[in-house]
Amino acid sequence: MIRLRSEGRGRSYSVLRGVVESSLRILYKGGWPAVLWGNVPGACEVDCVVHRIPLLPRGEKSVRIGFISDLHLGPTTPSRLLDNAFAHLSRANLDVLLLGGDYVFLDATEKQASELASRIQAVPARRKLAVLGNHDLWTHHEIIEQALVGAGVEFLTNRNDTLDPAHPGTRVVGLDDPWTGKLDAGLAFNGTSGARALVVLCHSPDGLPAAQKALLNMVPMPDVLYVCGHTHGGHIATPWGPLIVPGRMGKRYPSGLYEVGPIKLYVSRGVGGIELPIRAYARPEVVVFELTAKG
Repeated sequence: MIRLRSEGRGRSYSVLRGVVESSLRILYKGGWPAVLWGNVPGACEVDCVVHRIPLLPRGEKSVRIGFISDLHLGPTTPSRLLDNAFAHLSRANLDVLLLGGDYVFLDATEKQASELASRIQAVPARRKLAVLGNHDLWTHHEIIEQALVGAGVEFLTNRNDTLDPAHPGTRVVGLDDPWTGKLDAGLAFNGTSGARALVVLCHSPDGLPAAQKALLNMVPMPDVLYVCGHTHGGHIATPWGPLIVPGRMGKRYPSGLYEVGPIKLYVSRGVGGIELPIRAYARPEVVVFELTAKG
């Protein structure tokens, strides 16, 4: 099927992208790239990265937050790779699960949405919070949203909520995708002035400048952890660094944990594949943050 425009609310879907994706639907029919790549030794291994970060207000008990992004259910992501990623999360004893978007590649179907919902629902966590990514917004994202809401997921599209009842001084702020969505940091941060700690959830590191601008108006400024994906760590990288990373902030912060002024920024390499199923020096990962009270 030839598709030259976005099927969802996502912007920046060029004619070139439409031609490429239409070609890949034909070329990758049957999902054979995922099958071949899944049989390569080590291709389905997933890192579980753990970071202990003193972020919470004094007196609040520790909380374990899982983060997974860029699943890309579709013809280039092996099922066994997803099995291993979710197995890590299921064993992590999580309190909260954060979902960073790009759940599909090329198309969102009822079958994919059902699989996605089942995988997420099986992860034990008191709360599950999500945003959408650019690939979701280019397709029928309402199918994804409906399935995940049915699995107990709450979407934070330009809005915020408390982390959970046990952490009233900590809020999670969700930002819409900065490239293809309609990021509104003013709306997203509205009502967070009393928060002592914030976890900002966005698909891409390119939402960081908007978050920084919103934080300038907060006195005192809370401690902030900004988590995102999108870059894939370059997807195809070398021992000396990634070859191509999307976005201005992505090029500056391709993957890993950074200190950006008062903000702790984590950019995940994600899990799945897009145009190319193979990865090099950018292993798939899920992340667990153990947030503790500041001393």
